[in-house]
Amino acid sequence: MATSHESAPPGRVVRLRLYEQVAEQITAWVERTGLRAGDRLPPERELAERLGVSRATLSQALVALEVSGVVTVRHGDGTVLSESPGHRRLAEAVRARATRLPDVVDAYDALATKAAALAAERRTDAELARLDEALERVAVEVADGHRGEMGDEQFLEAVSAAAHSALLARLLAEARDLLRQARVESLSRLGRPAEALAGLRAVSAAIRAAQPTAAASAMHAHVLLLGHDGGLGAPGVSR
Repeated sequence: MATSHESAPPGRVVRLRLYEQVAEQITAWVERTGLRAGDRLPPERELAERLGVSRATLSQALVALEVSGVVTVRHGDGTVLSESPGHRRLAEAVRARATRLPDVVDAYDALATKAAALAAERRTDAELARLDEALERVAVEVADGHRGEMGDEQFLEAVSAAAHSALLARLLAEARDLLRQARVESLSRLGRPAEALAGLRAVSAAIRAAQPTAAASAMHAHVLLLGHDGGLGAPGVSR
């Protein structure tokens, strides 16, 4: 007779993508070398050669470490260690994120699309001005060669405020925090910041035109761009 242990189905196997494997290799190397918070990692070209991966894959790994709080990437000043990483802790975080991300995206999608629809019905002139200000920030960040995630966050906060629902705003903020890594990873892909900016402009235009259905549809497309379609390990990204 089979025991309950023998008859239990095996757990889901999460296959780490290449950049996630590289992120683990970097944390293991940091631990071996005894680097501490404030120390600088080698230049990207040198680090990529040591690990035997492309610069693109290394950049993806550094983004994962950045949004996990392990490193700080300073433009023009290299990558600085923010805290001493735990190899096992990072591996567990990567696996947990891979498992829960689809559910987080679904929840965020439902909340954000509802907020956009309500904003189209309830927005004031002052709130439209806030949307314009956020769009301008995104445009400036993208034009300067940055990801634009700060302006993106400001825009989503403005949409949330224009919906005039305190509970929805709180739930949306919590879901947005859980999705932050996927959003940053997505915006790190070549050409993605400009695509995201175009999506935000579509959302803003629908809200300004007081078209709830169009606003919800545009927000849905934006969320999918930065969520389900957003991971750096998506098809087409290779070593």
